Amino acid sequence: MLSRNVDDSNEASLVAKAIIEDVKARGDIAVNAYTKKFDGATIDDLQVSQSEIDEAMQVVSVDLKEALQEAANNIRKYHEQQGSNSYFINEKDYRLGQIVKPIANVGMYVPGGRAAYPSTVLMTAIPAKIAGVKELVMITPPKADGTIQPSLLVAAAFAGVDKIYKVGGAQGIAALTYGTETISKVAKIVGPGNSYVAAAKKIVSSVVGIDMVAGPSEIAIIADKEANPAFIAADLMSQAEHDEDAAAILLTDSEALAEAVKMELAKQVEQLSRKSIILEALSKNGAIVITNSIDEAIDITNELAPEHLEILTTNAVDVYGRIESAGAIFIGEYSPEPVGDYFAGPNHTLPTNGTAKFASPLSVTDFQKKTSLVYYSKEALEMRKDAIELIAEEEGLTAHANAISIRFKR
Repeated sequence: MLSRNVDDSNEASLVAKAIIEDVKARGDIAVNAYTKKFDGATIDDLQVSQSEIDEAMQVVSVDLKEALQEAANNIRKYHEQQGSNSYFINEKDYRLGQIVKPIANVGMYVPGGRAAYPSTVLMTAIPAKIAGVKELVMITPPKADGTIQPSLLVAAAFAGVDKIYKVGGAQGIAALTYGTETISKVAKIVGPGNSYVAAAKKIVSSVVGIDMVAGPSEIAIIADKEANPAFIAADLMSQAEHDEDAAAILLTDSEALAEAVKMELAKQVEQLSRKSIILEALSKNGAIVITNSIDEAIDITNELAPEHLEILTTNAVDVYGRIESAGAIFIGEYSPEPVGDYFAGPNHTLPTNGTAKFASPLSVTDFQKKTSLVYYSKEALEMRKDAIELIAEEEGLTAHANAISIRFKR
């Protein structure tokens, strides 16, 4: 599991690079051509109109709108506690500070077409708006008939998205990076996508900011003999159904539980619509690991640094306190991972493929930038000039030293 390669393939990178260069050169013409090629849609107007959003509001059921609104409220409440603030250090002869401002314009990618994830719209847009992003642009692949899934438009309206465009794939990432006749370029691009989107984000990351290059979804579960095998099987498959490269791992010190989970997996999968995807994912990247102890399970988990971690042990609170690296932790039998995916409030855009060892979930700070501020009076600089010059001379940078000393030459 630790050595599995989930980086974007060379083929995806080559295709994405060619598309990016074409969009950079031909703008909307190239965007529309790739939308026709990959999505089967002919688009007359790339931007979603207000009438389309209004129609979506009428089409989406009242119950779903209420559920999305409640989820949005939870996400907003959670993320309002985040973010950095400007601060200043004032002394009598100098002033230092950090100025925090929102990124002016951000592009967010939302998977679309055959699949639609309104939860991703909420999880991405709400932190951006809390940060103060002035122009938040959403791109999403259209369906073959040229429309966008109504639930995506409703979620975008609830979250305050400013503009929505019917474009996906590497061509959408290129359009956000370099701009076209219709789509203005942005300063940062966030949001998950397929291997071509991930490859494109990686390629343009020297031109624009990106949040992360996300890999396939992952879940690890630490469980003891008291855990419910039916719950565990269901939770493993909730991630395995994302795609064939998803990873689902159970770590337990109970051989009896391991066998019971195997039986539950075989039984439950027969009732699920994405059975073939689940079975392939479990075959490629699924594992039930019988450990000598829960302590060993914790050690393995910290090495895996999984995107999602569920702790289903009698001493779950003690166990979670020893977890060093995980994107999100879910404690107890009634905190399954989908609660976090959709509703609880914490962000579901999480570091994958072991990057939780150094990376964090998407947050308000991802939409902020920081500027350092330095003010020294003449007296302040004169008191400290010798020390500054000494360090500059040690580094062999005499022009640096001169920039200090020249101010005090008589």
